[in-house]
Amino acid sequence: MIRTLDIDGFKSIHSESISLGRVNCLIGANGVGKSNVLEALGVLGAAANGVVDDEALLRRGVRAGLPRLFKSSFAEERTPVHIGVGVTDDRQASYRVSLLNPLESPEPAWSYKTEVLTDGVRDIVSDGVRNKKNLNPQAGLAALKLVDEEPTNPAAQLMQRLQDYAIYCPNTPTLRGTVPDTQPRSPVGLSGGQLAEAFDELSKLYRDDERGTLDSVLELIDWVSGVEATSKGADLLSPKVPRTKWLLKFTDRYMKTSRNELTAYDASEGALYVIFCAVLCLLPKGPKLFAIDNLDQALNPRLVARLTARLSEWLSVAASDKQLIFTAHNPAVLDGLDLSDPEIRLFAVERDNTGKTCVRRIEVTPELLTLRADYPLSRLWLMGHLGAVPNV
Repeated sequence: MIRTLDIDGFKSIHSESISLGRVNCLIGANGVGKSNVLEALGVLGAAANGVVDDEALLRRGVRAGLPRLFKSSFAEERTPVHIGVGVTDDRQASYRVSLLNPLESPEPAWSYKTEVLTDGVRDIVSDGVRNKKNLNPQAGLAALKLVDEEPTNPAAQLMQRLQDYAIYCPNTPTLRGTVPDTQPRSPVGLSGGQLAEAFDELSKLYRDDERGTLDSVLELIDWVSGVEATSKGADLLSPKVPRTKWLLKFTDRYMKTSRNELTAYDASEGALYVIFCAVLCLLPKGPKLFAIDNLDQALNPRLVARLTARLSEWLSVAASDKQLIFTAHNPAVLDGLDLSDPEIRLFAVERDNTGKTCVRRIEVTPELLTLRADYPLSRLWLMGHLGAVPNV
């Protein structure tokens, strides 16, 4: 797993080093830079794949924009020449780049200033300023060098993790299957497309699982007696409603047998968001490293706490090295985080008095334990004991 993420000169982030676990929750007021952390990692993922341009960024869920919107630019400091992003994993493999995209003459693709890839023992790429003849500064060297490395090499595995990374931000119409996903991926698109097909895979994979994995998903949707994917649900929808070939079909445990089936179009949003999170965490074919922006949207506070509590378990079931970073605004999310587990980490994201984004890990201290004896984490956040609250 990636253990350290370093970011320099990216949007509101001047210079930050973040120590990651398996489940990583970022909280903070609107506009403090939580999504910027996710996007910096997306830029590094594009660089690991060999090119950083708008198409590569959009493919990873990063908002495409003008160069002046990517580089940090604080009133009291000079605008940095380059953006730097790097990661190190638990085997000391690391990948770091500094990227250029001049404000005055931006190019379709960003240029690599420096690029370093190591497997923890030796440098595979260690390239300084790109001034060599016949070397395209807009093409990453590390992506090309990987063809000479075994798939089991730590550096190769780190690069694959970065290349597959994406920021997911589901929306209800796409989850319902009434609008197409503009960024389709496997097992689900960045907006939640192909949810029915992904759930069908999930059902088949965990149908006979002795750990009750599928039950742990469905019990979060208390009104259903069953969920399945079907291609024969046309009679459950108005012909005026656009739909995909495959649909999610829910069976309501409280309704009469002849009238208790409905599709994702009529189901609650909460049920769709729970299934979305479950397939991303539980399907091994999904990315080993991914982010969900605003994981708590459309979820009841009690449900989001229960869902958050399941995330680490689901990730571990799918793969020993699967990793999630997510942002949230609902205080109830915190009540689902077991901070006594070192692999579950909570970060307060704030901006200092100069506007720079600061990321601070909230750890279990004697003082916090004393406060938690009287109040849950959600209440402590609202009371201002954890920071990361708006200055309004």
